Amino acid sequence: MPELPDITAYLIALEPRIVGKTLERVRLKSVFLLRTADPPITAVEGRTVRELRRIGKRIAIGVDGDFWLVIHLMIAGRLHWRPPEAKLSGRALAGFDFLDGTLVLTEAGSKRRAALHLLRGEQALRDIDPGGIEILSSDLDAFRAALTAENRTLKRALTDPRLVSGVGNAYSDEILHAAGLSPIALTHKLKPEEWERLFDATRSTLELWIARLSSEARRKFPEGVTAFRRDGSARPLRPALPAMWYAHPAHSLRRQRNQLLSRVPDRRQAPCRPQPLAFAWLRLAANPGRTRSPQTPLIQGPARVVQGSHR
Repeated sequence: MPELPDITAYLIALEPRIVGKTLERVRLKSVFLLRTADPPITAVEGRTVRELRRIGKRIAIGVDGDFWLVIHLMIAGRLHWRPPEAKLSGRALAGFDFLDGTLVLTEAGSKRRAALHLLRGEQALRDIDPGGIEILSSDLDAFRAALTAENRTLKRALTDPRLVSGVGNAYSDEILHAAGLSPIALTHKLKPEEWERLFDATRSTLELWIARLSSEARRKFPEGVTAFRRDGSARPLRPALPAMWYAHPAHSLRRQRNQLLSRVPDRRQAPCRPQPLAFAWLRLAANPGRTRSPQTPLIQGPARVVQGSHR
């Protein structure tokens, strides 16, 4: 999914191509892409593009009349710059025709998650913003306050758009790797020095990739924006992460738990129960340092889910 550095690169590439230019026509190949009915999409045709903004992981294109075309690429959506009136074929979902070229929106896969909204007015634009803080314009106190609003794992907190704007799966991995922190560490249990490391790593990682991808976008349109490119160009180095993560004690317990569960028979198929020693290991692996209520079943259903007093 394109995230803050990728969206920034798109905006840099789009600015000289469409700002100040007239949007001649909007062509929709998929009716499922447009998520709004009023105003109609034809309302922006023939109007001049005045401004580009990033709203979380969305691209907002402002045109005359206080209209905003908001594009959410989701996981597999991508933008491409094509010759004028380019044909919408293959994965193309929409085309935005300008005099000098066509901005084509494509999406891979069979599931249509990408979305296009046509909004009118600043208030409508603010309403679609999830509300996460902007890392590059926030200080450590604001960052910590946002992530500790609830006791979550660092991975979930960093990727929640209501807490942090523009960060998703790929860059959160890179941030946690740079900070040397586990993705399953809880926000309420971080030490002050760990918060400083996390904040510094978040800013430095985003600034690094914004600079690199923006430099590429100034040379050519970013046709292959993704966190998983294999051509040697700039992208987060995710392959280095799993080895560090799985060395964490919590992951070791999880592996032991899964190994034990694979040997436990399904109680719907066999009446036998695991041995007491296996019970002890299962409780430890599922909820280290905690006890289980006698009324709470340890094994449930065909998936043999381990439960404990984890609420």
